[in-house]
Amino acid sequence: SKEKGYGNNDIEGPDAVHGTHVAGIIGADRVNNEGMKGVANNVQIMSLRAVPNGDERDKDIANAIMYAVNNGATVINMSFGKAYSYDKKIVDKAVKYAAKKGVLLVHAAGNSSLNIDVENNFPHKGFGEKAKKKATNWIEVGALSWEKNDNSVAEFSNYGKSEVDLFAPGVDIYSTVPDAKYKDLSGTSMASPVVAGVAAMVWSYYPELSAKELRAVLIESVVPVT
Repeated sequence: SKEKGYGNNDIEGPDAVHGTHVAGIIGADRVNNEGMKGVANNVQIMSLRAVPNGDERDKDIANAIMYAVNNGATVINMSFGKAYSYDKKIVDKAVKYAAKKGVLLVHAAGNSSLNIDVENNFPHKGFGEKAKKKATNWIEVGALSWEKNDNSVAEFSNYGKSEVDLFAPGVDIYSTVPDAKYKDLSGTSMASPVVAGVAAMVWSYYPELSAKELRAVLIESVVPVT
């Protein structure tokens, strides 16, 4: 788990659709009149490929968070997750390091239609096995559909009054994919970068906010669904 200095500079890998789609939601050009507009102006994207086709390794996620923090990231979007964590301590250490450096972490809640107040979903904002102490620089994001009332939460989205902080659009989201193309995709993976983009935009106007304060701003300014 303490291994460092491995990997390569191939951020595309065998399939770059998911990451390219996520990046476009955050920061696709808003003035070129092509395809779609990203949420935020004036953002720089640091692309880190830490997840294979399957569950991510805890040390890869920890190293990716540390690398992003050490290289100037202010908001880290994390559109990945799994039900079992082999080495949660190493991820917790990275999350605490990000908090110490004032970096906001935005994480997709997952697509298993589960109540993650009672079902495992990693990584999450709670530290240790009992997760009583929680990260103050973490936002957990569920997915919304375009429907209202009882159908407003996407049918695939994980949920939880305690663990999920807010919901954002995550159904049929039109965004960038490789080779200058665009595509509709659905998932909490699409909802999380919406929030990361909003966070980046708000922080660009109010850079004096701490990660904890920015988190509070986003959570307290949501529109309740009735």
